[in-house]
Amino acid sequence: MKPFFSRLIQTASLATALLAGAAHAGELTLFTDSEFRGPSISLRDGTPDLVQRGFNDRTSSVVVRSGTWELCEHAGFQGHCIVLERGEYRVLEGFNDKVSSVREISDRGDRGDRGGRGGRGDHDGRREPIVLFAQAGFGGRRAELHNDVRKLDDYDFNDRAGSVIVNEGEWELCEHAEFRGHCIVLRPGRYEFLDDMNNRISSLRRVR
Repeated sequence: MKPFFSRLIQTASLATALLAGAAHAGELTLFTDSEFRGPSISLRDGTPDLVQRGFNDRTSSVVVRSGTWELCEHAGFQGHCIVLERGEYRVLEGFNDKVSSVREISDRGDRGDRGGRGGRGDHDGRREPIVLFAQAGFGGRRAELHNDVRKLDDYDFNDRAGSVIVNEGEWELCEHAEFRGHCIVLRPGRYEFLDDMNNRISSLRRVR
């Protein structure tokens, strides 16, 4: 009888461990309309291609029930990505109907298993809150920064940024020194292209 009870205890312990792991797994729900309206889908596992779930480029609001999640505009966690922590996101400003892949991450720096354009991985941007790259697609020379910079001339990086990785906080990037001229605010994510701000950034500061 002893072997039987021993196996029973081991089985119960394994079941308890699996349930505990499930309880700590992340979960989020994607909605097709803002304000959590319309058809929805709840996910507990990373999904590299939402086409397979019939939900590609359809997300307009999100509820993160647990965990920290990365939402990306292209399949395979490529392109511009945003990081959402537990909470309710009634609208996705600038990211509406653009989500093609999602996955849970342990923290904002834990995004190192995919490469950016040009074969560079996220390890290129882990060390500092914000990293500027001289070329689009995270290529060329880079400037790793953690404080406000009134003049990128001081870093020999004036009007040179072609892509950006924001690992932490929200940053204002401006076309002139001393945070003047046209400015944009970037949240945590990967910005392969800077559109009309390409090679025009002269100063930056953390705003949140």
